[in-house]
Amino acid sequence: MLELAMLELRPNCECCDKDLPPEAEDARICSYECTFCTDCVDKLLYNVCPNCGGGFVPRPIRPKFAHRPGISLTFQGPSTKRRILDCNSAKVQSLVSKLKTTPPAER
Repeated sequence: MLELAMLELRPNCECCDKDLPPEAEDARICSYECTFCTDCVDKLLYNVCPNCGGGFVPRPIRPKFAHRPGISLTFQGPSTKRRILDCNSAKVQSLVSKLKTTPPAER
């Protein structure tokens, strides 16, 4: 049996709750798979993950169709568990303010 490790593909922006389906080109993730939309990453979080302090990259898009047997959204579907974080909280904004001028590789 083929066993794959894969991204969770969370269904929403953890800040504004915008839907981010698997094909969303505006989904951003950190190395812990925290998921946010580009608007929140750029305008509110300044490329600082409010959970870990790392930076964001575009989330890969999982193929809809199995180009190899058993490997596609059909077989490894997205998560349905929505997560919400209060991105305007003092704790989050303090972390963002502290780290937003430091490049992710130096955090």
